[in-house]
Amino acid sequence: MEGNSISNERFISAPPEKIFDILARPSRHHEIDGSGTVRKPSASSPERVKLGDEFRMAMKIGAPYMMVNKVIEFEEGKLIAWQPRAPWIIGNFIGGRIWRYELEPKDGGTLVRETWDISQEKHRKAVDNDIVKTRVTAALESTLKRIEEVVGQSS
Repeated sequence: MEGNSISNERFISAPPEKIFDILARPSRHHEIDGSGTVRKPSASSPERVKLGDEFRMAMKIGAPYMMVNKVIEFEEGKLIAWQPRAPWIIGNFIGGRIWRYELEPKDGGTLVRETWDISQEKHRKAVDNDIVKTRVTAALESTLKRIEEVVGQSS
């Protein structure tokens, strides 16, 4: 972990637009989630997000829960980031990490970088430890592999 974030990257033999379209659709997130925690977006979530949009995502780590994700960075085909928080008043105390995807066109495909950034995390002690960092590192690698598989299946 470098400072407040952990990143991983992978070259994927697909154009950035194709990868980005999956990232911008909350209904596809369960297909690419390498952590095994993402379930499905609520019915009120947008089909495809843009800057400032919020989408609610059903999650599960042991017990089910819900997170409200706000798209805080967005550059079509290049960059998307969202920041999850717990719903209601509890969101003032839990959440704030950022999931960021940067896509860089390369010959024959795209370099995809996924970053987990805890610089704005509300309850930093809960996530700034070796156990969580190990799980996140593995999930980043798995997510990038799954993105590659999903993009390959939709060719």
